[in-house]
Amino acid sequence: MHAFPAQDEWSNRKIRMQRKLAENGWTGCLVSQNVGIYYFTGSMQTGYVFIPVEGEPTFYVRRSVARALAESRVPTKELASFRAFGNQLSSDYPDLFSLSDPLPSIGADLDVMPAQLYLRFAEAIPQAKLTDASALLRNVRSVKSPYEIERIAKAAEVVAVALETGLASLREGMTELELMAEIEYSIRRNEHIGLMRMRNYNQEIMTGIVAAGEAAAEPSYFDGPAGGRGLSPAAPKSVSLRPIGRNEPILIDIGCCIDGYVIDQTRTAVIGELDSDLRAAYDTAAEIMRMSEQSLCPGVIPEEIYFQAVEMAKAAGLSEHFMGFGRDQVKFLGHGIGLEIDEWPVLAKGFRAPLEPGMTIAVEPKFTFPGRGVVGVENTYLITETGCKALTVSPEKIFVLP
Repeated sequence: MHAFPAQDEWSNRKIRMQRKLAENGWTGCLVSQNVGIYYFTGSMQTGYVFIPVEGEPTFYVRRSVARALAESRVPTKELASFRAFGNQLSSDYPDLFSLSDPLPSIGADLDVMPAQLYLRFAEAIPQAKLTDASALLRNVRSVKSPYEIERIAKAAEVVAVALETGLASLREGMTELELMAEIEYSIRRNEHIGLMRMRNYNQEIMTGIVAAGEAAAEPSYFDGPAGGRGLSPAAPKSVSLRPIGRNEPILIDIGCCIDGYVIDQTRTAVIGELDSDLRAAYDTAAEIMRMSEQSLCPGVIPEEIYFQAVEMAKAAGLSEHFMGFGRDQVKFLGHGIGLEIDEWPVLAKGFRAPLEPGMTIAVEPKFTFPGRGVVGVENTYLITETGCKALTVSPEKIFVLP
């Protein structure tokens, strides 16, 4: 059953956005991406949201206007004509678009806006100058409301059930695809919407990655420490038709999306026994996770947690295996999570804005061994006033099957 947040959910989002706009000296912000539109309106119909620095936002809809009017939590009207969009904005917000020298600055989600759409906006809204508001938008969304946290926690419960279902069916000789199918059937029956969204260009994600042995360690285009072989070059990541064998690591990196909000969780399993060096690498991943739990506190700088993890991997003699292998290593330890898998903040070099209560972060220390497999763990955490709280609920251990 869909959970509907209270009206103040949308008011608070608007207010936080308007504070950021005022701090940057911008007149307003134009949101074109579906996820951003949903975040600010509660509806995901085709159109654009304009958020003024003061006053009420407007959702300009091309289709379906009827459904947007029924769903949207902000004032909503039909987009009269794209070419006349600038005139419509000027008519609805005359005080904001009265200046001609200099032109008022409007922020926009330029990190996800197609270049062609940007050029069309520049032509249709000559009354304003479009400015990149990508970082501002991502910062606003990085702090979650109680409603958002509850949805992520619900997704975590669904994933925990799916993991148990998958492990109960796991047997030697079944393919990665067969194991993933058991997991996907479970989460779909428990209201997973069927996809998980990513913001980065040309990055896609399925339910996650279920991969065993050397197939898990095969590199891919996916911006993560493990990609998986995939079913074909047309889908070069995640599950393959490879049978799962004995005494090899099985990586079960799965997610779920409930009412738009996602969870991310990884567990390692084995049928039989892991080699001692792989088990030692897993133990190092667990130690990095414990360090992260101690460090995930308000005021802590994200990159410092990443640097400490790198040093721990180095001390264990595992630097070349940490978060991938060789040239295919990724340079992060964790990532924000919410409406998209790859939200802010990121536990990586360059992320220096302090952590804040309400942020949700997936931490995923993993070690890749070419020709042998991937071991590691991933939990999603909520930053609280005093530290962090795990939102994932599956037991954290190596799942050993006879």
